[in-house]
Amino acid sequence: MADSTFFCPLSHEGVLAVRGADASKFLQGQLTCNMGYLSDAKATLGARCTQKGRMQSSFRILLEGDGVLLAMAHELIEPQLLDLRKYAVFSKSKLTDESASWARFGLSNADSTLMNLGLDLGQDTDAVVRANDLIAIRVSPARAELWVRAEQAADVRSRLAAHLPEGLLNDWLLGQIQAGIGQVFAQTREEFIPQMINLQAVGGVSFKKGCYTGQEIVARMQYLGKLKRRQYRLTLEGNDVPEPGAALFSPVHSSAVGNVVVAARAGSGIELLAVLQADAVEDGNIRLGAADGPALQLRELPYTLDAKLETQR
Repeated sequence: MADSTFFCPLSHEGVLAVRGADASKFLQGQLTCNMGYLSDAKATLGARCTQKGRMQSSFRILLEGDGVLLAMAHELIEPQLLDLRKYAVFSKSKLTDESASWARFGLSNADSTLMNLGLDLGQDTDAVVRANDLIAIRVSPARAELWVRAEQAADVRSRLAAHLPEGLLNDWLLGQIQAGIGQVFAQTREEFIPQMINLQAVGGVSFKKGCYTGQEIVARMQYLGKLKRRQYRLTLEGNDVPEPGAALFSPVHSSAVGNVVVAARAGSGIELLAVLQADAVEDGNIRLGAADGPALQLRELPYTLDAKLETQR
């Protein structure tokens, strides 16, 4: 259903707010994305890393009012708030959980419905349009997020339902998988560096912005390292959707060769993104859960990995 027309609440994510005069300056030294790229008409993906370059969270970030909002997996909000506040002590910025203040909807093939709400959203990925206290963001071709203040949520949901069928969160995640956009969940916190989930290929890493936590490791991997594990798209027969972090194996290896990033039902089977060892992919025999578990098939991603393009932002 990923390529059909529907809307669904994005119930798996919350909203972390950083507000105040120093909000952007403070985050510039904390995040992989370039805060200077953001504008009223532009959002971006990004991540926050440990000193060793491992992602504590990944998110979509946009300007709003006197600061910025970051949408990430619900279970990551509290640990990120606790950790970020330690570094914001001397900054004129305030960090809060604004999850209850916002309702967010995923829309698939629904630009005409956005127009009915007064939102003429551009086709370029990361484009943002604002009207009538609503915010729409293009997250991939034919897919958009709609951000609504909590007090408007019921009315906007009714207006969406008048024009669109309501889909499942699974349908939205399937579209995300087919767009090749990985994400950090609680089960994979601090498991991956950004390049392992191809974050640099979807605009979530800036290599021109200067220092931020983990920057040395991330930059070294881009310019000098050889990445041994990265994200692939795969399909699997069956109905049981594996959780993020589920182990993947290869019969010719003595231990796990990767982990599921995100998975969703697709018709009679399952699609997923997974971080895998390159040599295991070359062997072409990837199994879920054990060396003799269900077999997975490789599928194409909608982008190519090109270091020259990835270092332009």
